[in-house]
Amino acid sequence: MSSRLLRVALFASAAFAFSYPAAQAEDVLGADVGKALQQAQSALSAHDYTKAMAAVNAADAVKGKSDYESYTITQMRAAVATQGGQLGEATAAYDKLIASPRTPTETKHQMLMSEATMAYTAKNYPSAIKAIQRYQKEVGPNATLDTLLAQSYYLQKDYPNSIRVLKQQIEQEIKAKKTPPESQLQMLGASATAVKDSATSTHAYVLLATYYPKKEYWALLLHELIVNPRIPPSLQLDVYRIRLAAGNVSQARDFMDMTEIAMQAGMPQLALDLMNQGYQANVLGQGAEAPRQARLKAMVEKTVADKKASIAADEAAALKQKTGDDLLTVGYNYVTFGQADKGLGLMQQAMTKGVTDMNVARLHYGLAQLAAGKKADAIATFKTVDGETGAQDIAQLWVLKLSAAK
Repeated sequence: MSSRLLRVALFASAAFAFSYPAAQAEDVLGADVGKALQQAQSALSAHDYTKAMAAVNAADAVKGKSDYESYTITQMRAAVATQGGQLGEATAAYDKLIASPRTPTETKHQMLMSEATMAYTAKNYPSAIKAIQRYQKEVGPNATLDTLLAQSYYLQKDYPNSIRVLKQQIEQEIKAKKTPPESQLQMLGASATAVKDSATSTHAYVLLATYYPKKEYWALLLHELIVNPRIPPSLQLDVYRIRLAAGNVSQARDFMDMTEIAMQAGMPQLALDLMNQGYQANVLGQGAEAPRQARLKAMVEKTVADKKASIAADEAAALKQKTGDDLLTVGYNYVTFGQADKGLGLMQQAMTKGVTDMNVARLHYGLAQLAAGKKADAIATFKTVDGETGAQDIAQLWVLKLSAAK
C-alpha cells in the first residue's frame, strides 16, 4: 500500500481526523508494514477493533522500521484505539505523536484535547484532569476543557478543587462582561453545599439570581443567608431587611427579632419603622402575644423620642472618636429622623475617618440613601460593596431587587 493511499485511509477515520503533514519524498512504507497497515484499516472500517489492533501490532513487529514507518504505525494505533475505546492505548499513542517533530503544533493541540475528552467520556476523571491541566499549561485556556475540568473534579467528589476552578472561571467571565453558564453556577453552589461552605454557596445563589432570576434561586439564596454561620452579628439585621423586601418574612417572632436587633444597634427609629411594617401586615398585634408586642412598641417609641433629644450630643461625641463607627450610626439616625442630607453627610465623613468594616459601612450607607429616596445612588453604592463576610451578597440582592422594581 502506498504512503499516499494509507494517509487517505487514515483521514477516513472520523475519530482521527487530524491534519498531518504530507510525506516527504524519502518517506515510504516498506511492503510488510504497508500490507499490515492496510489490513488494519480494513478491519477498522469493519469496526473489528481486535483484528485491527492485531494488524497494527504486526506492523510494529517488523524489524528495521524507518522513523516514518514507526510514526505512521502510531497514527493507525491511535485511530484504532480511539474508535475501539481503548483509553490507555490511545493516550500512549497520542503522547508519542505529540512528542514527534513530524506532528504540526496545531495538531498536537488537537491531540491533547482529544486525550482529555476521551478520558472524560470514559469517566476516567483523574486522567481527564491530568490531560486538561497539560493542555492548559502547553496551550492555554479553553472554554470547553475548562468546563470539563470543573466537572471532572465535581464528578469524583473533589469539591474543594471544583470550587477553586469554578471560582476562577466565573470571576474571569464576569470580569470579561460575560454571563457565566447557569450549569457552572449550579455546580459551584452544589459543591459549596457539599462541603458546608455557606459563604460560597450563598455567593453562587446570588449570582444565579442575578443572571437567571428564578423564584427558586431567590428562595435558595435567602435560605443560605439565614443559615450562613459566617454572617457576623453586624449583618443579621441586614439579612432580615433583604428578606423583608423580598417578601420572605411573615412570622411575628421575626419582626420582634428585627426590632430588638435595631434597638441594640442604637437605631430606634429603624426599629419602630420595622415594627410598623409588622403591624401593617397584620402579623403583629394579633393573638396572645399582642400585649407584649404593644409594650415593646411603646418602649421603642419612648426611645425614639429620647434619641431625637440626644442626637446633637451623640453627634458631638462621635466626632471626637478616633474611628467613624459611632458617627456612622449617628448619621443613619439623622436619615431616619428625616434629616437625610445631614445624615448622609455624616456617614460619608465617618467612612473617610475610618470604620471597622468598610463594606458593611457601604452597605448601610446604601440603605440610608434608599431610605432618603435616592434609589439610583443607593444602587450605585451597593455595587461598590465587596468582601467575604456576606455584605457583598446582601448588597447584590438589593441591586437585584431595586433594579427589578424600576
